[in-house]
Amino acid sequence: MGCGRLQLTLALIKPDIHGHPRLYRHLVDTVLQNRLLFVRSRVLRWSQKDSGHFYAEHEGRFFYNRLVGFMASGQMSAHILAGEHAIRRWRELMGPTKTFRAQFTHRNSIRGQFGLTDTRNCTHGADSEDSARREIAIFFPEFDAKTWWKEHSEFFKEGMVHFDEERVEHIPVGKVHFGEGSVDQKPVDKIS
Repeated sequence: MGCGRLQLTLALIKPDIHGHPRLYRHLVDTVLQNRLLFVRSRVLRWSQKDSGHFYAEHEGRFFYNRLVGFMASGQMSAHILAGEHAIRRWRELMGPTKTFRAQFTHRNSIRGQFGLTDTRNCTHGADSEDSARREIAIFFPEFDAKTWWKEHSEFFKEGMVHFDEERVEHIPVGKVHFGEGSVDQKPVDKIS
């Protein structure tokens, strides 16, 4: 059984979570349990310059330097997620940006459970389709959305994908692995 219209979004797992493998795994499991699919994943470490560029819209605000420094403090991971209403659903899973609010009004959200401060709040997510496209291009410049929609989206929509634990990506069943030359014929993970 397939789903309705797919949407792509960007999800970042920040250094405060990425530095703790059990918490990172818990977040990945939370995404999977909520029927969002990992299209692409990448572990990276930002420089201060990269972080400053990404958060340029906040320059001059009281938290800017703290945020830029924190985001450059360790490894993080970037993920392209797919699913029905993926932007809204990922933002709901994250909970409010303000950790104090999240702990009282959205206790079961990621930030409600694991957020320490408004800067060290575990995750980031695009807030619109425009920002999702822009942010995906920053973290995955090689990702060609048009090609993905044309060649892969139906596999994701129909649940014809297998989750690769090591890569933290869903792989279309029967598609050639990128750069590996093998065909994946593993069981299907259904979205419903």
